[in-house]
Formats: sequence, C-alpha cells, structure tokens
Amino acid sequence: MSENLEVSVDIAASPEQVWAVVSDLRRMPEFSPQCRKMFVLGSLRVGARTININRNGRIFYLTASKIIRVEPNTAIAWQADKAVWSYVLEPTVGGTRLIERRDLAKPVTGISKAGLPLVFGSAVDRDAVLTDGMRTTLGRIKAAVEGA
Repeated sequence: MSENLEVSVDIAASPEQVWAVVSDLRRMPEFSPQCRKMFVLGSLRVGARTININRNGRIFYLTASKIIRVEPNTAIAWQADKAVWSYVLEPTVGGTRLIERRDLAKPVTGISKAGLPLVFGSAVDRDAVLTDGMRTTLGRIKAAVEGA
C-alpha cells in the first residue's frame, strides 16, 4: 500500500467557485463513488468532526474524521484514523487546479492490514480503487463547477 496518493484536475473556474463546491462536505456523496453520506458536526472549521458512511462494492463501513485544515479558496483537509484526505486549490491561467491527496500519517497496523483485503482486496488493489475513485470524484466536481 502506498503511503501517499495524489490526483489532480484543471477546472475552468476561479478558486472561489471551486471552493464553494469542495468545501460543502455534505455534497461529497454526489462526487465520491465510495462516500454515501458525510455528516459535518457543527460548522466547517478546524476541529469539527465528521461521520461518514462509505461503500465499496457490497461492503458498507463507517469512518469518523476531524477537520484539520480550512483555508478558504486554498485548502481543506480531514484526518480519518491514519489517513489525511485533502483538497488543495491552485490558481492557474485558465482557472484552478484541484488536487486531491491521501496521505498516511502513520503506518497501517497489523489489524488494519488484515481487514483491508476484506473490503478492498489486496493493498495494490486498494491503491487502484482509491486512485480510480479520486479521479472519478475530481471529474464529477469539475463537471459540477463548470456546469454551474
């Protein structure tokens, strides 16, 4: 399993327009092929908690996370167990480059390693599933922003 995964897309819209979509975490199920619900407990701020219902194939699973970074029009990040998920917005000549990252803050434990194949298959498959999902997510965000 890779420690870090990264995918990006260029969007023909300002960082403010992209931020309006990306920072509304309740909309994540519209974009992510795995996220079914994302509940933000309270307002969007560092320290806020989220509860997420995810699905991979026939397997449903819950995650909880903590918002660790909120910089309007620039970046948002949350930590779910050992993984930090983030969106970074970079202005470009034609609009905004949106970067989605998954960074593992700590090595995956033996218990997690044992359980991952039940949900995702092998570690290599998990990286492929996550990367494909990240590409899908960014493509859907791009379509939502550019179609608005």
